[in-house]
Amino acid sequence: MLNIENLTNLTINIKLLEEISEVLLKKSQSREIDLTICNNQIIQQYNYEYRGKEKPTDVLSFPIENDMIIGMDIMPLGSIVISEDFIKERANELQHTYNDELSLLFIHGMLHLLGFDHETDSGEMREREAEIINQFHLPKSLIIRTEES
Repeated sequence: MLNIENLTNLTINIKLLEEISEVLLKKSQSREIDLTICNNQIIQQYNYEYRGKEKPTDVLSFPIENDMIIGMDIMPLGSIVISEDFIKERANELQHTYNDELSLLFIHGMLHLLGFDHETDSGEMREREAEIINQFHLPKSLIIRTEES
């Protein structure tokens, strides 16, 4: 289940994000995900508070480490925070839609929630990201763009 808190005026293709989360989680692993879309000022506060970096960023992921069941409730997978400012900036720069950019950042955040880490793995996150991006016919991934810069 995807819980979205949109603190912006950005129009979101919720159905696409739900489809992406279903593909990544598979039906048997259905877990709750919180997605917040905010401005740079808010994401900068989170980035400083949780990572010690005093600047805005495009996407932050906060996985819930404990995979436990309480009663009949399964713990949520975690939270993703995405900057509307970065969405608009990158989409305009790369000439694709805001929803394309949001989807790319969402995929990236979801993979981090699932335990992938492109900074320490041997390309597994990049491969999985590419698979999902191709499946949904999206433009280049965040990792590939970063590697090309």
